[in-house]
Amino acid sequence: MSTATAGRPRVDTENSPGRAEAPRRRRRWPARPSVPVLLLVLTLLLPTAALLADGGWPQALRVDLVPGLDSFADWVVDNRETHPFFLYFLLHLANAATDSVAWVHDLLTSVGWAGVLTVATTLAWYAGGAGRRGAGPALVALGSLAGCGLLGLWEQTTETLALMLVAVAVAAVLGLLLGLAAGVSDTAQRLLRPLLDTMQVLPSFAYLLPLVLIFGIGTPSALITTVIYAAPPMVRMTALGLRGADPAVLEASRSLGATPWQRLWTARLPMARPQLFLGLNQTIMMALSMVVIASVVGAGGLGESVYQALKTRDFGQGLTAGLAIVLIAVWLDRTTAAAGARGGGVPVGRRDTGIALVAAGLGLLAGSSLGKWPEAVTVNIAAPLNTAVDWLVDSVYQDVPVLGGTSAWAGNVTTWVLNPLNDGLQALPWWSLLLLTAALACLVGTWRGALTAVLALTCTGVLGIWDKSLYTLSQVLVAVALTLVLGFAIGILAARVRPVERLLRPVFDAMQTLPQFIYLIPVVQLFNAGRVAAITAAAVYALPAVVRVTTQGLKQVSPATLEVSRSLGATSWQQIRDVQWPLARPALLVAANQGVVLVLAVVVIGGLVGGGALGFDVVKGLTAGELGTGLIAGAGIVCLGVALDKLTQPADRTLTTDPRH
Repeated sequence: MSTATAGRPRVDTENSPGRAEAPRRRRRWPARPSVPVLLLVLTLLLPTAALLADGGWPQALRVDLVPGLDSFADWVVDNRETHPFFLYFLLHLANAATDSVAWVHDLLTSVGWAGVLTVATTLAWYAGGAGRRGAGPALVALGSLAGCGLLGLWEQTTETLALMLVAVAVAAVLGLLLGLAAGVSDTAQRLLRPLLDTMQVLPSFAYLLPLVLIFGIGTPSALITTVIYAAPPMVRMTALGLRGADPAVLEASRSLGATPWQRLWTARLPMARPQLFLGLNQTIMMALSMVVIASVVGAGGLGESVYQALKTRDFGQGLTAGLAIVLIAVWLDRTTAAAGARGGGVPVGRRDTGIALVAAGLGLLAGSSLGKWPEAVTVNIAAPLNTAVDWLVDSVYQDVPVLGGTSAWAGNVTTWVLNPLNDGLQALPWWSLLLLTAALACLVGTWRGALTAVLALTCTGVLGIWDKSLYTLSQVLVAVALTLVLGFAIGILAARVRPVERLLRPVFDAMQTLPQFIYLIPVVQLFNAGRVAAITAAAVYALPAVVRVTTQGLKQVSPATLEVSRSLGATSWQQIRDVQWPLARPALLVAANQGVVLVLAVVVIGGLVGGGALGFDVVKGLTAGELGTGLIAGAGIVCLGVALDKLTQPADRTLTTDPRH
């Protein structure tokens, strides 16, 4: 709008020329009910509905898709090697995936451990800006990869790196292209947003089922699953970086006659460099988190070591492989973070570039003659770790004075919490649960979110897995409640006591990088296989994210506001309850949302250790070949995840801070 016309009233040229348009009356939506009123209504409605109506989903509204899916799965298996679509397209895709991973692994093996260490260290040094600036990332790279060798897992590390390098390269390119489309086109952004939102709540196991059906067990399924799982952060961060470009710079470029392609290449992409590297960083972390899950379908490497440790309850072996994955994550995280922080303002001189090339070349020459990591230079930490866990289990499993022990706790939680909650959910009529979902979603978010949540929950009934979905939901609710109670308490403490936050930061960094399977091994030994073990592992896995978001939200409350309340005589508890807690409500909703998503992912994996319901069906579909049952269960998990996501998603979508959102 030009300055000559700014502030003028709009003119209705069709009906009354020359007359200012009358202000339109805004449509009034019904006011949201208050929390006490809603709780009172639900308290009266739900027990009445449970007494007067039968629970469960009506048989007439169910659609049994399992036989059809099983028939389709059988057809795919029978025609995988003969049908033209498989023979001339998917077979080439599978061969390309297998050959690329094998080629990279052969390359890493041929250059030897010394060559890999030298090249990784040199790249980290160069990415950090060379000179003294790159010393930190270089030392981290050297120490991390050397640590993998010292743990006696060098061969598994190279297998994991081969899969990682190919998956990250493909995911980064795919994410960059889709992010470019979303960054420059509003239509593409609108089309991609619901897809990315759905992918965010998809548990990792859900990606495996259709790919195993198409490609079978092996590298192609593992690689393509990892690519699909790791690409969304790159898409989101690329679009965010392009849309956040300085308008003044773009206008100056346009005034100089630059074409849209030239503005993209010379202005928008350089300004989006930090976001691009952050997206690459998050893509790497997501790919690493998928490594262990992909081991279920034959990915091998460090993930296979963790998976085998879970089956044999060998905590020492599992944690050793998990530590190697953490070391890889730390190396790649510091390298990409250093490259992103350096930006375009600190160029690397020709002398440093030459030093990097010479060092990498000498390392490759020396490494090719050294071969495998020497067996004598390894440390076995699995045995002492197993000894420590055995001692802990013997000490707290039973006959603990007053407390009773973890065995008694598991029984009490099952008897007094899980069973009553599941029975209560199963007793409620289907329409009352849909009404409850709509009310809670409207209270937290928007009407559109409420409709999505109701439709998602309805799909579980139509698919014939209503009872199993509620069984899984009872576990998720207990795990989320445990996570939020602990997470909010620790987050409040960390926000108000700075040493506590500094102490917890490295602990949470390691916890968020450890594979999900690691948490299942000790809890199974402490609580035995079952729902309590799955719930405990889920709560521990989701705790760091909840604590961090809670801490950040409370710390962002204005210090001036806290000072005013302090001057009025408010105690610390009153400041938390009456000032920080209400002002940080959006961040707390994001923390709850993150807790739900992470808990759901691990509760599904809990099907491996007796969690039952949907998680068990997914695992059964993968391991026993019942893909129809597995696919339906996977769809149910997706629907449950979407519903829970909408129930904990704040109305203002800009409040979400995780790159995957």
